[in-house]
This record gives sequence, structure tokens and C-alpha cells, in this order.
Amino acid sequence: MPSMRDAVVVGAGPNGLTAAVELARRGHSVEVFEAASAVGGGARTEELTLPGFRHDPCSAVHPMGAGSPAFLDMPLARHGLTWLHPGIALAHPFPDGTAATLTGSVGETAMSFGPRDAGVYRRLMAPFVGRWDSLAGDFLRVPWDGPPRDPVTLARFGVLGLQPVAWLTRRFHDEGAKALLSGLAAHVMAPLGTIATAGVALVFALAAHEHGWPIARGGSQAISGALAGHLRELGGVVHTDFEVRRLDELPPARAYLFDTSPTALARIAGLGRAFEHFRYGAAAFKVDYALDGPVPWTAPQARRAGTVHLGPYRRDIGAALRAPVQGRAPKEPFLIVSQPTAVDPTRAPEGKHVLWVYGHVPHGWDGDLTGAMERQIERFAPGFRDLVLARAVSGPAELAARNANYVGGDIACGAFTGLQTLLRPRLAKVPYATPHPAVFLCSSATWPGPGVHGMSGHNAARAVWRRLRAR
Repeated sequence: MPSMRDAVVVGAGPNGLTAAVELARRGHSVEVFEAASAVGGGARTEELTLPGFRHDPCSAVHPMGAGSPAFLDMPLARHGLTWLHPGIALAHPFPDGTAATLTGSVGETAMSFGPRDAGVYRRLMAPFVGRWDSLAGDFLRVPWDGPPRDPVTLARFGVLGLQPVAWLTRRFHDEGAKALLSGLAAHVMAPLGTIATAGVALVFALAAHEHGWPIARGGSQAISGALAGHLRELGGVVHTDFEVRRLDELPPARAYLFDTSPTALARIAGLGRAFEHFRYGAAAFKVDYALDGPVPWTAPQARRAGTVHLGPYRRDIGAALRAPVQGRAPKEPFLIVSQPTAVDPTRAPEGKHVLWVYGHVPHGWDGDLTGAMERQIERFAPGFRDLVLARAVSGPAELAARNANYVGGDIACGAFTGLQTLLRPRLAKVPYATPHPAVFLCSSATWPGPGVHGMSGHNAARAVWRRLRAR
């Protein structure tokens, strides 16, 4: 008779591994089962183009990772994780060669917006700067997990954060702040009029001011590898190349946690139509480049930045985000660009570079956005195409094939729309629980959503721990 485990986790992405670590730290026996040949999910690193060029197939920059409450007290550095910080976290260039910038300094960031908006930005951020630990701890967990540590700051943040970012940007006069904040909100792949997108923009900005927007030395695989190493240190077991199709294929356990899409969980656990109302959103279209040299940005600030947003203006960003929701690919896509070799030369052969770029397209779209993306890059970096040695193109179908959680190419694992913006995956006292008393969801389809921060796994593990303790 097989021994009973305390918990079995399906999926070894950052949330699944974080959930496993949290339970193992409390003395529970834990096993993780991953369908791929390596752990990581959306946090992996592979040679996608040419030998020696190491790319991140999905997540690359980690504004929520370095300051994540789930990661801060884990000894991940001991297991190989080193955060590398660029001189400028984010540059948002404009066609005239200028750029708004997001840095560790609120004042420096404010000055990049121009004199009319510098004071507005300082006043906007003043109630929250220096309070990241309490605010992130309160904002990223769930209300039933105890009272907030700083309810006043959380309430002030909620008043601002629940607004659409389109409302928040009305405070500013000039395009710099409006465009940069709109670009920050665009990371959740929703139109600028969506509720709570102001909160997304503010959280990303605060993360830069408090903990930076780092990359992991060697690639995002280092984050997943460190989590898996810590789990094994605690006695947990990780299995790879093990695709789970039915719940009865897994060892007997008191609890099962799924770092999967809600629809995959329902299929595997036999929950029928439990998540039939869960909606998936717009998709990503991603290109990874092997380059013969650094990107020749016209704006000097972009050459020093780890991340570059290409819009350029708020109206352009808004149009590029609306088009996929309306079933169209944008003619001029808003691009999120990461240039890891700006701070980590180990990612490419000497003198060469890697570049990571994606835009937004309709869910399940089967077209090719490569040309439009490269025209947008050339607009801000003339001569870019001459540096391309190789490219790896991933549309929605390819993204979904590489990671089953990205249904239809939705890398946010669920649309940010209506109540689902805040109540992920559905309205419930414990959003990680399911109709099956032993089955839980811990993926980024749950609160607080996408990003390599482990908080969905952390919160789900606490729900499981409470259930196990009650039994």
C-alpha cells in the first residue's frame, strides 16, 4: 500500500514550487510532478536561437520577484539565485530621442517626466515609498489570512489602485508620466480603462523604487532552480517528465495543489464545469533575438535600461491594447522589451546580445506580428534589423504548446476583465479551494495573478496548511 503524502503538487512553475516549499517548511511530506523535462514553467531559460545564446521563453524581468514576501525569507541565494540590477529599470523612449525613465529614485524618475509633473509624481508616491514590505504583504495576500499590518496605507493604496489607469494619468500634464504609467499597466494585457489597472502601475513603480527590476543571473531558470533546490533541502521530492492526466495517476495524498490553468485542473480532477465561467484574455506574440551587438537605441537612456517600453504615447498604448480585445492585431503594437545582456554578459557569446520582445494579439490568433514588431523597434533603434543573427518566433499556439497554462497564448493565465480582475479565479471565500475538498489551485490564475513572485503558491499553501491542521 503506497504511503500517504501530505501534499502532491502538479506543475513545477514558481507558484507550484513555492507552495511545495511552504508546506515542506511546516514539516509536511511533499512531492511535485512536472510534465516537462525541467522545472520552471514560465521561468525557464533555453537556447532558442543559436548555440550559446540563452533566452527566457517567458518571464525575463522580475519587478515583483526581488521584493516578493514569498521569496524574501527563503535562502535562494544559497541555491544559485543572484539578482542583477540594470542602471535604469525601465526606459520609455519617444520618437524625438528623449525618454521617461523608472529608476530606484523617486526624484530621478519624477524629473524624467518634466518640471510640470515632477511634483505630481512625488506626491502620488509619497504615502507608499518606504512601506513596500507592509504594503506588499497586505496587498498580495488574501483578506481571510489575518488583519493587514498597515491598514491605513493599504486603504490609501486601494482608493488609488482600484481606479483604471486611464483615470490615474489625468493627474499629469505631459506625456512622459502618462505614457510610462500606461505602459506599466499594460503588463496585465487589459485595456487602460479596466478597473484596478492603476494599482498594477503603482505596484510596478513602487517595486522599482524599493527593490528594482532585476533579472536573474544566467536566466530565469535560476529562480526555479533555486526554489527546487530549497525544496529538496527540506525533504521534498521533484519528478519531471511526468504528465498528469487523471487524479488517480498520482500518489495518495491529503491535499493536491495544481499549478495549472483552471480548465486543466477541472479536467484532471474530474470537476466537470467547475470553472466554466473563467475567461482567458488576449495573447502574447513573442520574438527572441540573437544579435550581433547592442540595440542602437536613439534614446541614450534606453541603452542603459533592463526593460524598454515601445508605445510611444498613451493613445498609442491604448489602441494597441484595445485591438486584441476586439479581435484584431494592432497595426502598431505596444512592445515590452527586455535586454538581459545589458547586465548579464553570460547570456550570449562575447560581444553578442540577446533580446526578448513581445506584443499583444487576440486570443488564439494565428497571424504573424514579426514585421510590425520590427518596424516598431526600428522606429526607436534605426539599424536594428542589421544586427539580427537569428530569431525565434512564438505566436499564441507556440506559447500554449510550450506551457499548457498559457491557454490560447494568454500568458496572464486569465483575462483581467470585470470581477475577474480582482476575484481570481472566481468569487469564493478561499479562492484557492475547489469543489473537491482535497484539491486546490495555486497557479497565477488565482490572486494576486501573473508574475514570478510565488504569492499565488504561497497563499494556496497557507489555505492547504489550515485545512490539514483542521483535519
